[in-house]
This record gives sequence, structure tokens and C-alpha cells, in this order.
Amino acid sequence: MSEASVIEIGRQALEVSLLVAAPLLAASLLIGIIVSLLQVATSIQDVTLTFVPKILVVTALMLVFGPWMIRTLVDFTQRIFLEIPGALG
Repeated sequence: MSEASVIEIGRQALEVSLLVAAPLLAASLLIGIIVSLLQVATSIQDVTLTFVPKILVVTALMLVFGPWMIRTLVDFTQRIFLEIPGALG
């Protein structure tokens, strides 16, 4: 296995992990900003207030995007396993 192929596999792994995590991270960031703006507008300074909406939104998104996320990870894993014989030979 050459150094270039190891680097390429690492690059693909990072790409897939970012692709899978992006919807959840973006939604969590957006909810955090919205709740923070509401806290500023209402002068409520409770640090735990952002956790409940984030947990609810991330859970809902995992239910919606879960099958796609699993399929993406399984496809990547299958691709890597199929490349192993060629890399060793």
C-alpha cells in the first residue's frame, strides 16, 4: 500500500465524516444562535436553556437523516473493504 493511497483513504474518510455530520452540526449551530438571540432579547441568562432545543432538533434530524447517514457510511466502508485486496496485492 503506497503512501498516496493511505492519504487518499484518509481524505475520503474525512470527507465522508464531514458530509455525515454537517446537517446535525449546522442545525445545532442555527438553534444555538436563535436561542441566544432570544435570550438577549428577553434578558434570560440561563446557560442550560440552549440544550433542550438542540437535543430535540438533533434527535429529529437523526430520525430524518439517519437512513441516509447510515447508507453513506456503509457505502464508504464497503468501498474501503473492496479496495483492500488491490492494495495488498
